[in-house]
Amino acid sequence: MPKTISIGGATYDLFIRTGEDLIHECSGDKSIALPLGSKIKVKDVIETCGGGANNSSVGLSRLGCSASFCGVIGSDQWGDKLIENFKKENVNTDCATIVEDEVTSFSVILSASGGERCILYTPGTNVHLHDANFNKEAISKMDWVYLNHIQEGSCVIQDDIIEMLAKEVPPRFTWNPGGCQIDEGLDAPNNKTLLSHTDLLLLNEEEAIAFTKSQSKEEALKILIDIGAKNVCITHGKEGTLASDGEKTYHCPCLKGIEVIDTTGAGDAFGTGVTWGLISGKSLSEALKAGTINAASVVSKIGAQAGLLTDIEMTQRLESDELSVDVQPF
Repeated sequence: MPKTISIGGATYDLFIRTGEDLIHECSGDKSIALPLGSKIKVKDVIETCGGGANNSSVGLSRLGCSASFCGVIGSDQWGDKLIENFKKENVNTDCATIVEDEVTSFSVILSASGGERCILYTPGTNVHLHDANFNKEAISKMDWVYLNHIQEGSCVIQDDIIEMLAKEVPPRFTWNPGGCQIDEGLDAPNNKTLLSHTDLLLLNEEEAIAFTKSQSKEEALKILIDIGAKNVCITHGKEGTLASDGEKTYHCPCLKGIEVIDTTGAGDAFGTGVTWGLISGKSLSEALKAGTINAASVVSKIGAQAGLLTDIEMTQRLESDELSVDVQPF
């Protein structure tokens, strides 16, 4: 059983399902409008667990990996529920840090029809992940490390991660860069070094273009492969995923006929599925299918984790779903 660890945030999510009458469109942009002074009846209130590293660790555990979480959680009611969920999902928390008198990261998600949502959040204890509580010795013993979005102040752990990845027999590495890393761009020394050790890079189209300062996702893909990332995936919502392993370019469409209930956690589910595929020795083409199938399952339910598939479910769906990946020379 491969040993994996997810580094980053854990958040307790409160979903509030609203009606379509609160959605307004102006100049092509949609928004959820809440008139001041009004009292609005909502359809549902649902409590769930979320956060990038939380989602990927739970996802990898369900897919049959030995999964661990590395992040910071408060000793409050939200933190207690996150820990309870980790235990239920068989995620190891030995590398998690519990802090007193701090509020665990918490989100209020206004969820409308068709998966549209607006997230109100506080990063809470997620900002306290730094080198002082980062157990690089334990993490270096993993088979695969998954670095999710981290807060700006947490970027100090990058030096430890680089040191770990530079070892003679390093763990393999999935990286989903956060906003502060994307803003720094490819010229930042740590970003350039991390990319050279990255087995799987995950970005959406906007992030990829901003990170590379390019004009298109196709140009961004080439730049990221040329700089050293072994496998790059650039997602673009309903248009599917553009990816490359440096030899071929792949376009994986989204699954058709999926009723989108909520898109929260879709990116994490995709990244988890692709990572599992590569861990399992599958080609990038098959791994893309696994990520797409996992994401489709997640968006069909409320919350980031309810739809995450098990390894048995994933294997069955890979065999039965007619998902065709277009493959071209790089």
